[in-house]
Amino acid sequence: MHDFCFTIPYGLVLVIGGVIGYLKKGSMASLGGGAGTGLVLIFAGYLSLKAFEKRKNSFPGLAIETVCAAILTFVMGQRYMQTSKIMPAGIVAGISALMTLFYLYKIATGGNHIPAKAE
Repeated sequence: MHDFCFTIPYGLVLVIGGVIGYLKKGSMASLGGGAGTGLVLIFAGYLSLKAFEKRKNSFPGLAIETVCAAILTFVMGQRYMQTSKIMPAGIVAGISALMTLFYLYKIATGGNHIPAKAE
């Protein structure tokens, strides 16, 4: 599976969650953290998708994805440890941890698999 297949939906979920957090609680931290990080991830996924269309890998895109997911894992993991609230801290920390592992796997295996050109 290619990184952009998961990154773009992951970013969209974060954007939606950030907007919902802002609308429900007036939380600028939710808006900035969720929507901001989500938009960065969508951009990184887009970079990766465009590189894949050119039959290349986007290692800058993969690096951005990995750093964002690792930071979210740490920050939301800390918040979960402090509050013990599953939603949103525990869910975001768990998903972000899985995404971090996925991105590290992609880095370790050389990025997206580029299929051989059909002749």
